Amino acid sequence: MIAAFLLPLFWLMVVGYGITASGLIMPTPRLIRAVTAIGSVVGGAAGLTLACLVLWTDASLTLEAPALLTVAGGWLFHLDRLGALFLALISGVAIPVGIYATSYTASYEGRYSTRWMAFNFGVFLLSMSLVTAAANAITFLLCWELMAISSFFLVVTEHDREESVRAGVWYLAMTHAGLLALLSAFFLLGADGPTAAGWTFAAMRSAAPQLPSSTRNAIFLLALLGFGSKAGMVPFHVWLPRAHPAAPSHVSALMSAVMVKLGIYGLLRIGLDVLGGGPSWWGTLIIILGAASALTGVLYALVADDLKRLLAYSTVENVGLVLLGVGAGFLFLSLSQPEAAMLAMAAALLHVINHAAFKGTLFLSAGSIVHATGTRDMNLLGGLVKRAPWTVATFLVGAMSIAALPPLNGFVSEWLLFQSFLPGVASSRAAIAGLLTLGVGALALTGGLAAATFVKAFGISCLAIPRSNEAAQAHESPRSMRVGMVLMAASCPLLALATIPTLTTITGALATLAGLGGLSGTTPVFHLGVTLRTPNGMATMSPVAIALVLVAALVGTWIVVRVVARRTVRIGDTWGCGRIGQTPRMEYTSTAFAEPLRRVFDQLYRPNEDMAVGVVHPESPYYIQSVTYRTTIHPWFQRVLYDPLVDGVERVAVWTRRLQSGSVNAYLGYIVFVLVLLLVWVIGF
Repeated sequence: MIAAFLLPLFWLMVVGYGITASGLIMPTPRLIRAVTAIGSVVGGAAGLTLACLVLWTDASLTLEAPALLTVAGGWLFHLDRLGALFLALISGVAIPVGIYATSYTASYEGRYSTRWMAFNFGVFLLSMSLVTAAANAITFLLCWELMAISSFFLVVTEHDREESVRAGVWYLAMTHAGLLALLSAFFLLGADGPTAAGWTFAAMRSAAPQLPSSTRNAIFLLALLGFGSKAGMVPFHVWLPRAHPAAPSHVSALMSAVMVKLGIYGLLRIGLDVLGGGPSWWGTLIIILGAASALTGVLYALVADDLKRLLAYSTVENVGLVLLGVGAGFLFLSLSQPEAAMLAMAAALLHVINHAAFKGTLFLSAGSIVHATGTRDMNLLGGLVKRAPWTVATFLVGAMSIAALPPLNGFVSEWLLFQSFLPGVASSRAAIAGLLTLGVGALALTGGLAAATFVKAFGISCLAIPRSNEAAQAHESPRSMRVGMVLMAASCPLLALATIPTLTTITGALATLAGLGGLSGTTPVFHLGVTLRTPNGMATMSPVAIALVLVAALVGTWIVVRVVARRTVRIGDTWGCGRIGQTPRMEYTSTAFAEPLRRVFDQLYRPNEDMAVGVVHPESPYYIQSVTYRTTIHPWFQRVLYDPLVDGVERVAVWTRRLQSGSVNAYLGYIVFVLVLLLVWVIGF
């Protein structure tokens, strides 16, 4: 009975996102914005319903079009529970983002093509959704590439700005380097298939156990490179702090909340579902890269002055946290500890969902701040709490969640990540115990620095006196933007309260994967009810009880102050430390706030500093009139890895351009030369 609804829901999702893309042919800007919202809501609602039916019943969707690209096995879709989990994530974020875009994109009218933006937005949503259901190599790669191209055009929406164009070029280069790795991985997986059916995931899954270990290792490394570059894993993250700030904010929210998570999905699909896990060094490598991503991301987020760049680096950090959980799952699976592997994988996927909620909230709120002030520079913001209260309130919810403060959802998933490492810390094998102890340390350090980062982001941007005229004249966003922000922000406490059913759904999705071997027989391990207890019984926590205690404390305080003590509200100026007048120059800036921690990690940052002192008279150097301090940080990944590579590519490009002489004789000579080489190769080999 349920299965009969799946196919209509799938087509309704396709039609919904098609309506969004139809903005390309709409005659007026108002209609373009209307179809963007309607299509996103219809497509998102259909996708969410479809995903929930697959997750909560035994039904699954299969759709085949063998006549399309017959050589590669045709188009094939099969939505199982793992794919449905990520489809639910994409669809759930698409609805508030689509509503938000209705008013947000109005600011682009007359400057950029909103028709082209709506078209790419619809294609982007559709391609991401189809990736989760792709069931053979050609379908997956085509949807993956469609997702990359449509998001590239969205990143370069402001094509007259050099920053946007450079961000787009970096994104395109990194995503296609990853695509090249994925093509190689799929070729190794499906090359032994006797027919076109060999390119389906099911055939690859059956053939994987017979592959030589060297081939399996090569496939894993290629998949890690390809999917890691999309997820923003260090050292392939360099596109992310460029592309997310350059894109329109509703696109940044989608890219950060869901697109990078498809890299995690791909790694699970190939590494666990198809290959069925591997030796312990697979998990060790993922844990090391995850720890490097988490620490690198949070350290650069801490010193960022650009609000959206701070959020982008924070995405790198959170992807690192997810990879820590995924790596621990791979490691425990190789050690034949299925319950510990299930706990680590479930914690990682729970953080995937929670990160989508609070990062979507933060990017939409940041977009509202940019919409209100026209700047992303936190040193020019401040005082928004009185001028844009809805924006500030949603930003606060997102900041508290990402800083892992109870009772919000970020606290729950980070707590579970900590717990998932504990079985390994107590391991009798010194190498495993040492590695996971370092992982716990990385989690703790990342959590502390993330809290400092978002205290800065919220305090500098939203509180105190405005630091510029733009901030002083800021205004609240239109209603549809507020609705989108509130829907996203509301998901943070709701997900915290719904932790246990969410975890049950996640473990159900993991347990049904055919290629998981040791995990396939493991039942869900969490104690049902309002208490979350880890399977080894080492820790217990109840998100619901924490929320009730905090609410009771707030209500009790209000009753004591207003009813029992009968205190009235007094409104007055903030205490000014004895000074008569306050000016923005007396406030902490974003740079000054991060300065103490920047000095602690000075050897890592290696900033370029420039300080100029202005004096009242050249002959009176002790009478200082002004001090100007500038500091720039050029990430060392960029300096060490990518700058030499880019220089080399540019030199080769300049040299290659000499071949383009414009002479027909020269071109004929090139053809003859290549033919001769081919003949020599054929004769010789």
